[in-house]
Amino acid sequence: MKVQIDIKDQYDETVVTIQAKDWTEEIAELVKRIKSPTTKRLVGVQEERSVLLEPSEIDYVYAENRKVFASMNRQSIELKLKLYEIEELLIPHQFLRFSKSVIGNVDQIARFEVSFNGNLCVHFKTGSKEYVSRAYVAQLKQKLIWGDSKDGN
Repeated sequence: MKVQIDIKDQYDETVVTIQAKDWTEEIAELVKRIKSPTTKRLVGVQEERSVLLEPSEIDYVYAENRKVFASMNRQSIELKLKLYEIEELLIPHQFLRFSKSVIGNVDQIARFEVSFNGNLCVHFKTGSKEYVSRAYVAQLKQKLIWGDSKDGN
């Protein structure tokens, strides 16, 4: 994939043009990212107070007992959105699905270990840990090695 950027004073607005032979999953994801606004912060609730959360400081987000929590600095802060809604907001911030009930921040991963059953145990920089189910292991490894693209470009 080639990227060409042309910046000139004569342009009044930003226009993105994609030229390709075929419509691919990679192009669909690119269009989705361009169109979706980037979330600056999330709002959580802690001790009946609203708290602003920086996505980069969150280790992972998880669902438990029909509630959703953000784990950061080894504490849990409740979020008032559904897990799939938070996933959509956090994808541009290097978050990835770890399991049906967990979304993890790839940039906060310090190391990981392979479990005997094929799952991964992910250790975050803060010392907390979470498991990645087998169904999501390949996707996580790909993101850790190649970043966002499938072929490393």
